[in-house]
Amino acid sequence: MSKAIIISKTGGPEVLEWKDHDPGRPGPGEVLLRHDAVGLNFIDVYHRTGLYPVAESPFIPGLEGAGIVEAVGSGVTEVNVGDRVAYAGVPMGAYAEKRVIPAHRLVSLPEEIPTTQAAAIMLQGMTARYLIRGCYSVSAGDTILVQAAAGGVGLILCQWARHIGAKVIGTMGSEEKAELARANGCEFPILYNHEDFPQKVKEITGGQGVDVVYDSVGQATFMKSLDCLRPMGMMVSFGQSSGAVPAFDPGILAAKGSLFLTRPSLMAYTAQRKDLLDHAKDLFDHVLQGAINIRVGQTYPLADAALAHTELEARKTKGSSILTI
Repeated sequence: MSKAIIISKTGGPEVLEWKDHDPGRPGPGEVLLRHDAVGLNFIDVYHRTGLYPVAESPFIPGLEGAGIVEAVGSGVTEVNVGDRVAYAGVPMGAYAEKRVIPAHRLVSLPEEIPTTQAAAIMLQGMTARYLIRGCYSVSAGDTILVQAAAGGVGLILCQWARHIGAKVIGTMGSEEKAELARANGCEFPILYNHEDFPQKVKEITGGQGVDVVYDSVGQATFMKSLDCLRPMGMMVSFGQSSGAVPAFDPGILAAKGSLFLTRPSLMAYTAQRKDLLDHAKDLFDHVLQGAINIRVGQTYPLADAALAHTELEARKTKGSSILTI
């Protein structure tokens, strides 16, 4: 009998229970996947706490993993038994030693990318890809602001943007994280606990503001992020680690310079298989070229998912984190 982390009621990290779990056999269009590693992401916390409600209970959290295909159901053409694969996105259920998953959500891995690395890059890496290519197409000479620049998505965004030729400003909470961000392409780190980051951004940009803000923090930074934009700049709000953004009058966007605002999701940007494959290929190519270096900052046994969540919420993690099987 394999095991999984099962949530029977929403709440704190203590609701993550390590239990026996039979994944079942794959049906038509499905595969049985044996995980080598699972990605740890802040959206897992949102599901655990109930901030993002889950339709069924009990449920297995997790939206990212990588491993080996053990069995395939009828009609599967995307992968074969023995293939090394990875995924990110729905359906939920990654916090398990084995799981059944639709074959069309899987991506075959290049030989050079280990499954443990793949589990750390799929969700965050493809998120960075749609942010930098979909929400706003960053070009050489653009100036961007990355909130939480030393986090998993933040570090990838900084590297990718610098590779393109953009000027990268980032915020973080400590000098240690500032050094990490600087080493990964963030030219102008700002310690938000010690500096007024909108004022600092204006100083760095000569009063112009940035072309785009990537904000995964939410409530604590949202309004100040708007103050960092140039006229007709783009605000990309893609997370809320500090809490949900309160309702506000859209007229504020006009008053601050005819700003644009989007609240995207990876699920929408990769809903079609072609889009999923395009995102994955672009990400893998940049990793293999050395343009993006994926830093696995923390590794936890899957059984210790509660500890992983506790440290993630306490902002003790740096870069990407994985849960190993």
